[in-house]
Amino acid sequence: MSREQPQRPGASQEPIKYGDVFNVTGELASKPIGPKDAAAMQSAENKILGETPKGGAAAVMQSAAIANERAGVVSHNQADVAGDQGVAVIKSDADGDVMITEAVAGQIVGQYRQPDVSAVTTPAMLVDPGSITIGEALEAAAISAADKPIDQSDAAAIQAAEMRATGSSEITPGGIASEAQSAATRNARTQRFEDQATLSDVLSDATAMLPKDKAVTREDAERVVAAEVRNNPRMSTTPGGVGAAMAAAAKRNQNSTI
Repeated sequence: MSREQPQRPGASQEPIKYGDVFNVTGELASKPIGPKDAAAMQSAENKILGETPKGGAAAVMQSAAIANERAGVVSHNQADVAGDQGVAVIKSDADGDVMITEAVAGQIVGQYRQPDVSAVTTPAMLVDPGSITIGEALEAAAISAADKPIDQSDAAAIQAAEMRATGSSEITPGGIASEAQSAATRNARTQRFEDQATLSDVLSDATAMLPKDKAVTREDAERVVAAEVRNNPRMSTTPGGVGAAMAAAAKRNQNSTI
């Protein structure tokens, strides 16, 4: 989705409009973003997604509405679209993933994919020796997305995976999460693609690098997917990447217990 960070109106005191922050057209593009519209989108996100995603449509609208209200160009109770044409957040299946679509007055203002782990249920105990572990899922990502340079979304997903495996709220010194974060930081400063560290470089020996490991559950996959999406500017996961591998492992483990 294409959008810019809202900026506070300048000396002209022009309000921030939908067309300033979203790729929309027609009458909607010229409408100012009001607090009630932003609140309506936040409510819709919370109802459908269970949270307000960082960088999502509600977050952008809230930032713009706050700036507009502080500048005195909209009232606190102003709602230009929420009351009549409305806002919508829709989850739909798309090739094994979940497609999230956010709309204002019938025009799409955000759309992204994430692996579907909603159908997975976690058994009370995972004792099947054939279950896929978190370390093995990370190694699968090292193969399926081998050449992808590690960025902050990958590092966040790997950190979440390590914490789920170890049961600790802290990063293991010298572990895969620490290495992934260092790689993401180096990559951000490295211009040549061929000089950047990849998922394969960091995750090939994930099982051996984890001090503890466990079979992947639905909750594990959800935490990792959420971490990856939150730290991705496109609000999506990498095809074959860490979140996708964890979601696939969770589904496989559930199926093996049936």
